[in-house]
Amino acid sequence: MQNPPGEEPETTLSVTPPKKWAAGVPAVVHALEYSLEQTSPRKTGVDLLAMNQVGGIDCPGCAWADPAPGRRHRNEYCENGAKHINDEATTRRITAGFFREHSVSDLAARSDKWLNQQGRLTEPMIKRPGSDHYEPIGWNDALGVLARELRALDSPDEAVFYTSGRASNEAAFVLQLFARAFGTNNLPDCSNMCHESSGFALSETLGTGKGTVSLDDLHHADLIFLVGQNPGTNHPRQLTALEEAKRNGARIVAVNPLPEAGLRRFKNPQKPRGIVGRGTQIADRFLHIKPGGDLALFQALNWLLLEAEDARPGTVLDHDFIDAHTTGFEEFARHARTIDWDDVRTATGLTRQEIEKVRDEVLNSERVIVCWAMGITQHKHGVPTIREIVNFLMLRGNLGRAGTGACPVRGHSNVQGDRTMGIWEQMPDTFLDALQREFGFDPPRPHGLDSVNAIKAMREGRVKVFLALAGNFVRAAPDSEVTEEAMRSCRLTAHISTKLNRSHTVCGDTALILPTLGRTERDVQADGEQFVTVENSMSEVHTSQGRLEPASRLLLSEVSILCRLARLTLDGKPDIPWDTFEGDYGTIRDRISRVVPGFHDFNARVTRPGGFQLPNPVNEGVFNNKVGKALFTCNEPVVPRAPEGHLLLQTMRSHDQWNTVPYTDNDRYRGIHGSRRVVLVNPADLNELGLAQGDLVDLVSVWADGTERRAEDFKVVPYPAAKGSAAAYYPETNVLVPLDSVADISNQPTSKGIVVRLEPARDRARPAPA
Repeated sequence: MQNPPGEEPETTLSVTPPKKWAAGVPAVVHALEYSLEQTSPRKTGVDLLAMNQVGGIDCPGCAWADPAPGRRHRNEYCENGAKHINDEATTRRITAGFFREHSVSDLAARSDKWLNQQGRLTEPMIKRPGSDHYEPIGWNDALGVLARELRALDSPDEAVFYTSGRASNEAAFVLQLFARAFGTNNLPDCSNMCHESSGFALSETLGTGKGTVSLDDLHHADLIFLVGQNPGTNHPRQLTALEEAKRNGARIVAVNPLPEAGLRRFKNPQKPRGIVGRGTQIADRFLHIKPGGDLALFQALNWLLLEAEDARPGTVLDHDFIDAHTTGFEEFARHARTIDWDDVRTATGLTRQEIEKVRDEVLNSERVIVCWAMGITQHKHGVPTIREIVNFLMLRGNLGRAGTGACPVRGHSNVQGDRTMGIWEQMPDTFLDALQREFGFDPPRPHGLDSVNAIKAMREGRVKVFLALAGNFVRAAPDSEVTEEAMRSCRLTAHISTKLNRSHTVCGDTALILPTLGRTERDVQADGEQFVTVENSMSEVHTSQGRLEPASRLLLSEVSILCRLARLTLDGKPDIPWDTFEGDYGTIRDRISRVVPGFHDFNARVTRPGGFQLPNPVNEGVFNNKVGKALFTCNEPVVPRAPEGHLLLQTMRSHDQWNTVPYTDNDRYRGIHGSRRVVLVNPADLNELGLAQGDLVDLVSVWADGTERRAEDFKVVPYPAAKGSAAAYYPETNVLVPLDSVADISNQPTSKGIVVRLEPARDRARPAPA
């Protein structure tokens, strides 16, 4: 066994100018350095050469689509993907001896980075009531403890089954089947916290919760908007697609409160010009918008398009599309003309002239795509903002045609596939009816708990058992102290995991760690070696199959753990062949093919090179919403404001971070080295607040009901953030967001547009960082 790394030395913050380009040779060097720190050169090579290849390993890092077979590079991965896959393939191991040495209380005081760096979990562990240590337990006993707790509940709704996007389609389908056979729709997932607003807005307006574009559409668009997203850090392979679009003549408008390196210039390390040349300029136009001003921006653009149509009737709007495929246009148009340009300037920080120049870009483009991410969805008005983006696309018929459409960019490998497989607390009756026909039981019909409501229910004692399939729930959720209090109030918490994280240290009376295979590892079952499937952001379904030997002989696959638990818990009622499912994942896919639309002949189609594309009804002119047409909406203007002496804070992740887990304390594209407890603020705002670089402050969030939240000890860094705004890393800032601060309609936590003041840090004893 390799000894776990010891305490990290205390580091000192250093700040350098932000980078003006992304990727290039440094990305290759940093990826290899981190990979070789974690595992051997052989394993690094096996993983990287198989990553995102036909028949290889799907990168767990993000959900960006792969090029078609035959067009993929031999090194079809990015820096962050290489780090993530070798972080999972690490040679470091956590055994029973580690848990004898470290109590739960000790682990709870450690940093997220330290916990992750200890290595792979290797055997089932249990923390028993009253104990402060995990201890080994056999698989049958561990699953027996969980099954008995589930059967002892007064109601199935006293259990919650959480899923992260790391889960495969097969594991997600088995989990939702088990939960519904058990009797509950309590199936929250990570989408509740990242793209729930996208799902609600798109379902209402277009009849699908998914995007409408393909990779080929992106390559052949005339104009691409990147709104509230940072592809250079969060989904770097998108930069390759944007590079191709630029070389095909596209123009790109970036809309962001921060000027990000990946939005400026991209040096593709897979091509000579990315190694020795200047690379490719990505954004032709950068709109330095205030946080939350995107709704006002698209309302202004829509007003300007209507004005242009008035000046040149019949030449601006796509009336054929509007008349044939939409409803609500006249009411929308009347509402859009009421825009107040003073409010637009206040909300966006942009001049009318700046917005008119973007209008001109639109008028000169036949094919337009709008991409967005959590910089849009995590605002209170996230749903209205996305509805306004749909209005914008519909005005000129930029839906259902090649090179056009709506593109929500999801950040986790199979988060979209989980939802397709039924991981949602509000699945429609059509899906539940199909389950009933296929499996012979009547699934529960009342809607279950999403992530926010699950935390409330745990806190109030209405939920007693929490089971997580992957993820790091307590660090992904808002209101950190409240979330942790809720988790600790459970009778039992259980986590199916590959590596240690903070959720394992926030325990119910009884806590289980159920270690599972990673994406990189071979999965051999009774009927032979298995593969799993995933769905990317562009609705393509394909296989993933690990190449490495498992980190421990005691690991079970996600599917095995869930099938064994279901068999022990349900005791044959209803009659579902859990043993068969565990032994041959193809039998799960057979059932999926008869339950989930678009998955006919699943086993045959998914093994073709590149898999298959799910149908998108919007691209066929079909809108499966309540009105049967694409819906224009009227969205009330929103002007985010911060009182004098306050700023609007956005939370974000660093470049050396995957979801809630930082790999290092650096963020080299933004010039931050050696610390994550920093707050980035416009220099003019710092001058007005009487603060300077290096000042130590507390971030205090202020809410309408008079409550406040405090995140302590952040160092001030001058940065070209939009005037009146600030930015800081999550999960350290999740404490600032109350549980009740959620987006309208979608109930998604609002981790953007937080009103904060920066107070000089209080005098208090500060323990050395772990």
